[in-house]
Amino acid sequence: MTDMRVVRVVPGGPVMVEGPVCIELPDGSTVESDRFMVAICACRKSKTYPLCDTSHRRRARAGDSSPESVQGTAQ
Repeated sequence: MTDMRVVRVVPGGPVMVEGPVCIELPDGSTVESDRFMVAICACRKSKTYPLCDTSHRRRARAGDSSPESVQGTAQ
């Protein structure tokens, strides 16, 4: 039996998975990462999808007016 991987869902952010990982996409292609912790995009805004590039930080979240959620928007 192999050790269980830890997967952590970050509210408003990525899904964090203990690496290394091989991610299989719907078209059958794969993306590999040998990092010890891998951030998988949950917002689908990443230019490096399926890996997170922190694009979720630039998106305003519904009902959230904190400075972090409106970063990059005119005020």
